[in-house]
Formats: sequence, C-alpha cells, structure tokens
Amino acid sequence: MALGWKLHGDGKHLTPGEVVKPDERLSWPLMVGIGAQHVIAMFGATFVFPLVMGLDANLAVMMSGVATILFLLFVKGKVPSYVGSSASFVGAVVAIRAAGGGDATVTGALLAVGVALVVCGYVIHRLGVGILHRVFPPVVTGGVVMLIGFGMAYVAADVYWPKDPWVALLTMAATFVFVGLFRGFLGRIGVLLGLVFGFLLSWGWDLVGGPVLSPDDSGKMVEHFRVDLHAVAQADWIGLPSLHGPVFEASAVVLVLPVVIALIAENVGHVKAVGEMTGADVDGYMGRAVMADGVGTVVSTAVGGPATTTYAENIGVMAATKVYSTAAYYVAAVIAILFGLCPKFGALVAATPGGVLGGVTTVLYGMIGMLGAKIWIENRVNLSSPVNLVPIGAGIICAIGPVALPITGTFSLSGIALGTIVLLAGYHVLRAARRRDTLPATPDAAATTEPTARP
Repeated sequence: MALGWKLHGDGKHLTPGEVVKPDERLSWPLMVGIGAQHVIAMFGATFVFPLVMGLDANLAVMMSGVATILFLLFVKGKVPSYVGSSASFVGAVVAIRAAGGGDATVTGALLAVGVALVVCGYVIHRLGVGILHRVFPPVVTGGVVMLIGFGMAYVAADVYWPKDPWVALLTMAATFVFVGLFRGFLGRIGVLLGLVFGFLLSWGWDLVGGPVLSPDDSGKMVEHFRVDLHAVAQADWIGLPSLHGPVFEASAVVLVLPVVIALIAENVGHVKAVGEMTGADVDGYMGRAVMADGVGTVVSTAVGGPATTTYAENIGVMAATKVYSTAAYYVAAVIAILFGLCPKFGALVAATPGGVLGGVTTVLYGMIGMLGAKIWIENRVNLSSPVNLVPIGAGIICAIGPVALPITGTFSLSGIALGTIVLLAGYHVLRAARRRDTLPATPDAAATTEPTARP
C-alpha cells in the first residue's frame, strides 16, 4: 500500500541511530516538522532552476508537490523520495531560448522527455531489473551518486558561499552540531535548525554590523543587507501561478532528448542510494521510479511547469535524520502545493540569505557524494581496476569542474550530465574492450584453455 503507516514506537521518542522505515511514521506533529525540513531542502533548487530557465517558480514548487505524490503512488510507497525541478535541463533550455523558443516551446520539449522517460521506465519494468544491473552496476551507480553530490559543489562554492563566507562557515558549523550532536527529534531536523540559525544570524548581523559587500548574480560587488524582506511584504497571500500549454517543435525536442540518458542514470543512482540507506531491496521498483519521473514531468510541463526528477538534497536530509517515512514526503508535497498557491510564503523562503544556503548545501552535497562511496564499499567495488577507476575519475572531474562539451553554437553538455555520460559510456566501452582482449583468438586456442575432463 502507498498509504497507511505503522506508528514507530510511541511516535515521540527516538534513540540515537534508530531508523524510521518507509512504512512507519512518528506522531503527525513531528512528521509535519520533518516534512517542512524536506521542503526547505528542495526549495532553493526547485525555485531557482525554473527562474534560470525563465519559467514560473511558484508553479514549479506547486507541481513538485503534485509530482512527488504521483511518484510515491507509482512506487507504492517503497521508495521515499522528493521530486522537484531538474537542473539537467538548464543548458538545453538556454539553447532553445537562444534559438528563439518561448515558454510553450520549452515546456513542449520537456514534455517529450517525460514521455521518453515513461517509455524507458516501462521497458525496464517489463524486462526486469537485470537490464539495469548490466547497464548500471554498483561501480556505475556509486559513481553517479558521488558525481551528483560533488557535481553540485560549485553551486555551494561559487554561487552561495561567496555571498557571505563567514555566515556560511558559521551556518555549516552549527549544522555540524545540530546533526552530529543533538539527540532525538532535534537531531533529526538538524539541517532545518542550521538553516533557521543562519537566517537569524544574518538578521542579527544586519542589525549590529550593517550590510555586507558581496557579489550579485552578475558578479559585481554590491553592498546589501543579508536579509531582504521587501518581496515578502509585496507578495500576495493567495495566488494561482500562471499556466500555459506546450507547443511541440522538432528542433527543440531533438536538442533536449539526450538529457534522458543522464536522467535515468541520476534516477537509478538516487533510488540505489535510498535502497542502501533503508536496507530495502528496491530493484523491483527501478522501472516504476523512472516511469514516475516521466509521468511527473508530463503532468508538470502540460500546464507550463518544468521537468521534474528525484532530488539529491532530500536524500541528504534522509541520511542526516534516519527518518525514511514516506509520510514525511506526503506532508512535504502538500506543503509545497500550498506554498505554490501562496506567493508570500514562497517569497519568505526565497529570502533565505545566500551565505546560509552556502553552509547548508556544503553539508548536504558532501553527504550525498559520500553515499556513492558507501555503495562502492558495501558492494566491494574494485577501484584498483583501470576499467573502474579511469571512467569514474574522469566522470567525477567533469561533474565537479564543471567541464563543458560544446555541441552546437548555443548548446553544450556540461557538469553532471556530461560526467554521467562519460562515466557510463567509458565504463562499458572499456569493459567490452577488455573482455575482447581476454577472449581466446581461435576455437583451437579456446580448446586449450578448457580444464581436463575427469575420468
């Protein structure tokens, strides 16, 4: 069943190291708190990526909640995960807009990707998880999880941290304390506490020390207050996001379709990471998870929203809290939908200072990356083999760089998307070449390698 959870213990108290399983829950007030933490974790990316792509951010937040509910229903509550706006499409969308495409053309191309994901997910589901194991063995999935986490490092280091380095450092240190030393529920919401601490610190610093000098979005150094609530005051309490239908143009669809490869690998990596954390066998739900991503993307883009995908930030929250209850994700989804319908709440969360996000994302992205190493260790991946080591290393560097590969004058594969393709293709090409090198050259030679038959 996708709905219906057993109460974990008394629902109020957790001992250190205790785990809340996907089909369990704590008391509903506690689940609301954990669900809110998931919303905070995903909000920055789900809000920012649509803005970069020129789409309605409030609609993106609302549709992330809808897509998350669809995802949980598709996987029958076996894979706790949040679904939000995907960063993998930013480059392709910028290219579409550079070629003169409007909002409808962009969402039409993204909807086509959603359909492709549904088809791929169905094939995986029908043929069995064996095909995924062949394409995405532990060495690949661990590498993908690692490059997803570390590939987001530039966001923390180049975008958020420079906004206010000292606030970022203090927020990160506070998050260390909240997550690592606090016990019970407070430890479980350590990431949220770190963010609240950073917000209050920034507000107090504004009062005592005045504005900060830091780079704006264009890189120009400007003086400004850390906490700016003007947008909150001006925003409406209730408002429906702007909706529009998709328009399909072949050139735009062709431009964005290659991203499907990276999305499948990313989704598999996320689901594998969740399986590793929960100790559950999620192999049978891989196809469903990919289909669910596709369905969420189709539903979101059909009304003018962005493409959606499973979220690494929320996997990091699960790793920190050890609460894997899908009830938290249903709560998060409902909160996100309400946020999408309330521009004022969206403006408040969006007012989180960049330095605060720098401290929190540094912790989250690092934890995600280390989950990839955990997959390698538990599956005893041999990293001394060049077949494993070379493509993994190259893929991770491509993601961390981020390294870019120009495809056309206006479009390039870069970062996580390029790193995923390099890792996946490089591993399989080297593995196939090594297998051919070790095969006997002739049938006669093959015969000489057979063991002598027993009498």
